[in-house]
Amino acid sequence: MIYIIAYITIMIVPSQHTLLIADPFLKDPNFMRTVIYMCRHEEGGSFGFVLNKLFKPTLDEFINGLEGTSIPVYYGGPVQPDTVHFIHLYPELIPDCIPVSEEISWGGNFEVVKQWLLDGKINPEKIKFFIGYSGWEKGQLEDELAEHSWLTATATRKLVFETGPEDVWKESLRHLGGKYEQIINYPIDPQLN
Repeated sequence: MIYIIAYITIMIVPSQHTLLIADPFLKDPNFMRTVIYMCRHEEGGSFGFVLNKLFKPTLDEFINGLEGTSIPVYYGGPVQPDTVHFIHLYPELIPDCIPVSEEISWGGNFEVVKQWLLDGKINPEKIKFFIGYSGWEKGQLEDELAEHSWLTATATRKLVFETGPEDVWKESLRHLGGKYEQIINYPIDPQLN
């Protein structure tokens, strides 16, 4: 079977609440077949979190005082891998959070989050934790988009919170629809076809 690599990128300008979907042939080990949820895209730079790379230890193995709350942690990206970040669906419960969309917020008072987790007031399926983040300096992401390293799509709550990490890349392409669904079956290395 021969795969035709030429396709037109959907032109959604990256902004907060956008998904960056890795091109099927992107070889960077940090981003191969990843989907990044963009929290900010401004003139000075951009950042977001990889949604589909699970980190092996769970949250209680990183943070003291959360024993028994074995919540998954994701590899958010290669920048500052010694930091913990989170996105959630609880803007009314978590003070100091920053809205990314009408439903999804980033960060907030972590001591409050810890207490709500221990008290069972936060559903672990409505909060995601990340080690590190993915970041781009001014103009860097635009260059990568021009090189067709990424496809872009508007994020949905379903893709960000309700789709398993093993399915996020494929479901994001299905979300784009049409010819992008064909990309799902492309091999990582077209020479192996």
